[in-house]
Amino acid sequence: MEKDPALLKRRLEIGMVEKKEKTQKIIQGFVFIGFTLILLIPALDHRFGWSNVPLSIVILDNILVAVGFYLVFLVYKENTFASATIEITTSQKVIKTGPYSMVRHPMYLGALIMLFGISLAVGSWLGLLILIPYVLVIVLRLLDEEKFLSKNLPGYNEYCKKVRYRLIP
Repeated sequence: MEKDPALLKRRLEIGMVEKKEKTQKIIQGFVFIGFTLILLIPALDHRFGWSNVPLSIVILDNILVAVGFYLVFLVYKENTFASATIEITTSQKVIKTGPYSMVRHPMYLGALIMLFGISLAVGSWLGLLILIPYVLVIVLRLLDEEKFLSKNLPGYNEYCKKVRYRLIP
């Protein structure tokens, strides 16, 4: 809040209403539904005891949640332009440092690591089933985002040639 209030403002502008392009509105709708289910299904599974996940896996996945959060934190630290809405601001530039030097979408990677961990961290195998289509929706979003950035952000195409990997180095 103190160091980068503009980043905080951009991150809080979420939802289908904020999206300008029809494709992004549709994708964001699926993201919202998937995210809700990724939180709801494991919670219900835990509450009603449908799954039996060994304690060692629960502990490991709690560590994954922390790693995912940390990666997202590194993205926020590195990229003040990280917006919930795919857009270009007047002073925006391509970020090539920190986690962006290894993959083009480190925030999505961190979020997926965290969301994978959440399900098993609360002891739910069922939550992983929701994650499969959710990953596909995230991939669609990042492909659409790359198309937009390639057209509208100077230097992005050169960056893509240098950093070849989208999610996994």
